[in-house]
Amino acid sequence: MSAAELSFDASSGDPVGAADFVPEPILPEPIRQRVVALAAAVLTALPNDEMPIALRKVAKFAPNRRARLGGAAIAAQLTADAVFRQRISTRVLDDAGELGAAVLGGMAPAAADPIEVAALAYLARPDGWRELLDAAGQAVAAEAESTAVAEHIRDAEARAARAEHDRAVARVEADKLRDELARVRDELNQLREETRSGGKALRDTQAQLKRANELLAIEKGRAAKGHGDHEAELRRLRARLADAEAVAGDARQAARDSRAVDEARLWLLLETIGQAAVGLRRELALDPAKVLPGDTVAAAYADMAATPTATNRATDGDDPARLAQLLALPKAHLVVDGYNVTKRGFAEMSLEQQRNRLVTGMGGVAAQTGAEVTVVFDGAERVHGLPAPPRGVRVLFSRKGETADEVIRRLVRAEPPGRPIVVVSSDREVADGVRRHGAYPMNSESLVRRLTRS
Repeated sequence: MSAAELSFDASSGDPVGAADFVPEPILPEPIRQRVVALAAAVLTALPNDEMPIALRKVAKFAPNRRARLGGAAIAAQLTADAVFRQRISTRVLDDAGELGAAVLGGMAPAAADPIEVAALAYLARPDGWRELLDAAGQAVAAEAESTAVAEHIRDAEARAARAEHDRAVARVEADKLRDELARVRDELNQLREETRSGGKALRDTQAQLKRANELLAIEKGRAAKGHGDHEAELRRLRARLADAEAVAGDARQAARDSRAVDEARLWLLLETIGQAAVGLRRELALDPAKVLPGDTVAAAYADMAATPTATNRATDGDDPARLAQLLALPKAHLVVDGYNVTKRGFAEMSLEQQRNRLVTGMGGVAAQTGAEVTVVFDGAERVHGLPAPPRGVRVLFSRKGETADEVIRRLVRAEPPGRPIVVVSSDREVADGVRRHGAYPMNSESLVRRLTRS
C-alpha cells in the first residue's frame, strides 16, 4: 500500500487503506463552535514543539479572542492533524472529568449536554463516536427545531397580538370617524341653515339698500334745493353785513369825534384844577411836608424796627392790572401784612429768609411805582440781624400784646381822607376793617404774583 493510499484511522490515528477511508463528518454549527472553544482553551497548554506552526500565532491571542479570531485555523488543524487532535483531546478529557471518562468509554450520560458530549466525542473519537455525534446532532437539530417552532409560535402570538391591537385601534378609529362624520353632517346642516338664513338676510339687505338709495336720491334733491336756498340767504346776509359794517364805521367815527370832545373837556377841567391847586398852594404858602402820616405811627415802634426811610413810595396789588391801577394813583400808600404774604408765597423758607425776601422785593416795587410802602410783621420781641430796608420801604414790628392787624388799622386811620391807601392781606377781618376807613384791600396772592413776576 503506497503512502498516497494511506490515511489515519479516525479513532486511533493509525494508517489504514484508502478503501477504509471515511470522510470527516460535517459538524452542526453549535458543536463546531464548542469544539473550537475547547481546543482554544487548552491550546496554550501544549509545549512549543508540539504546537502546529499555523497555530502558534493564534496561541498568543487573549483567551476571549482566541476562539473568535483563530477559530477557522483551529478547526482546520483539528480536521487535518490527527496527532494534534489527540493531544488536544487528552487535555480536554482531563478537564472534563467524569463526563470525559464516560465519553471515552463510548457512553453519553442522560443528563449531559448533548453538544458537550458531541464535542468531546469528536475530539476523543472512542468506539461509536460517530453514533454519539449523530445522536448529539439530532438532539441539537431537535432543539433548534424546537427553538424555531417556539420562535414561530412567539412570532405568531406577537402577530396575533398586533392584529388584535390593530383591530382595537381600527375600531376606535372607526368610532372616531363615525363621530367625526356625524359632527361634519351636523355642521353641514348648520351651514345649510346659515346659508338659507344668509340668503334671506341678503335679499332683505338688498331690498333695504334699494329703499335707501331711493331715499338718498330724494334727500339729495332736498339738499340741492336747500343749498340753493342757503346760498341765496348767504348772499342776503352778506349784503346786510356790508350795510351793518357801513353803519358801524359811521358809529365809530361819531364815537371818535365824541371822545375827542370829551377829552378836550377833561383836559380843560384838569388844567383848571391844576391851576386852582397852584393858586391855593401859593395862597396858603404851604411848605413841602417833611413828615408823612405813617411816620407818626412808626415812631411808636422805633425801638422794635429798623429806622424808617424817607418819602419813597412802594406799591403792590391783588390782580396785577388792578394793583397797577391803584399804585399809579398820586401819593399812594401801600401797607403789607408781612407774614400773611410770606406764608402764602415763601412758606418753605425760614422766618428770617421770608422777611428778607419780602422786604427786598418791596424795594423793587417802591422803585418802580414811587409809592410809599410800609411792611408790618407780628413780633413781640426784638428781631436781631434785620438788614436796613431798601429806599422807600418802612418796616414795622408790632409790640408785645399787639398784633400786626392793629398796627395796619392804625396806619390807615392816620392817613388823611382822600389819599389812596392799598392794604395787602388775605385776612378777611383786616380787609373789612381797612375798607371802612376808605382803603383798598387786596389779597396776598396778588403781591406774591407780582414779586414772582418781577
